[in-house]
Amino acid sequence: MSFTLTQEIIDDNPRYTSATVTGRLDSVTSSLFEKDFLALFTAPGTRVLLDCSQLDYVASSGLRVILMAAKRAQAQQGKLVISHLQPQVHEVFAISGFLKILNITNDLAEGQCMICDEKH
Repeated sequence: MSFTLTQEIIDDNPRYTSATVTGRLDSVTSSLFEKDFLALFTAPGTRVLLDCSQLDYVASSGLRVILMAAKRAQAQQGKLVISHLQPQVHEVFAISGFLKILNITNDLAEGQCMICDEKH
């Protein structure tokens, strides 16, 4: 039961960040994920592209953190885009209704366009 969160700045702009979460977001790891992930949204206008391609499991506690981040981003005129949900994680997002309320894509290029508000 572990997770890793890594980040990189996109285009030398600290307000555009690419983050990757791997492993499991369960009741044990979600509190650490919350601390690290929400820290990305401290500056107004921060935009984060969260790659979930290596996220194997998400519990309701992990969903809560993702929703908190999306709300924080929106309140600060920022954005959260989630990409590459694994089928089992996609199903949890679908059941919870998150597919309808969050910015989610399975295409990296589309995710980058969404995070930067570009149209292709």
